[in-house]
Amino acid sequence: MSEPLLTARQVGVRRGGREILQGADLTLEAGKIVTLIGPNGAGKTTLVRCVLGLIQPDEGLIERRPGLRIGYMPQKLHIDPSLPLTVKRFLTLGGTPRLPLDEVLALTGIESLTGATMSNLSGGETQRVLLARALLRDPNLLVLDEPVQGVDVTGQEALYRLINDIRRQRQCGVLLVSHDLHLVMATTDTVICLNQHVCCHGHPEHVTNDPAYIALFGESAKPLVAPYTHHHDHTHDDHGNIVEKDQHRHA
Repeated sequence: MSEPLLTARQVGVRRGGREILQGADLTLEAGKIVTLIGPNGAGKTTLVRCVLGLIQPDEGLIERRPGLRIGYMPQKLHIDPSLPLTVKRFLTLGGTPRLPLDEVLALTGIESLTGATMSNLSGGETQRVLLARALLRDPNLLVLDEPVQGVDVTGQEALYRLINDIRRQRQCGVLLVSHDLHLVMATTDTVICLNQHVCCHGHPEHVTNDPAYIALFGESAKPLVAPYTHHHDHTHDDHGNIVEKDQHRHA
């Protein structure tokens, strides 16, 4: 088994005497998608900032593989509408990329947008540009904070397919932050449900039936995320661990 890209052990963060995050564990591996879910105020952003190295935890430990390169896609982009910033200019700001721009444009399907002004892009186009910018670093790990925010349902499905294709092609690890599991179940390997601490974790099918998940999101959340098709060459136990090889389909 290869060395994890990043491991967080018993991470805790306090602010103003209040526990924002307690005893959180997280393991990110190459070629695997981990989805972090939870309600607003659950500590998702705090844990992501710890992963990115932007804040240091008050408790616990984060270990990164030596030389780890992280590509980060923020939740929102604020650009002054009066600023004539083109997509190409935006992507080339901030240093020399590790991957050729043309390769990243093709990978994210935005070749035709290079001359467009950032402020004139649709929600889906903006998110693809942000994803392209994160990929220019040739990351071992992609951290995507609410990557489908402001995108319609059809666009969300397309973006999740693209993220899945990228992890397969480039074998990078992905930490994906979401409010729920709708549309992401088919490509997620592990789900971590957070509410100041890890309430439950494992394979998506297991998590959506966990009492802690139902307590947070309600019984009504189950039908929304349950129908999906997910191809495997293995099965999982109740904790999401691979237990044997086979070929099956969830529906």
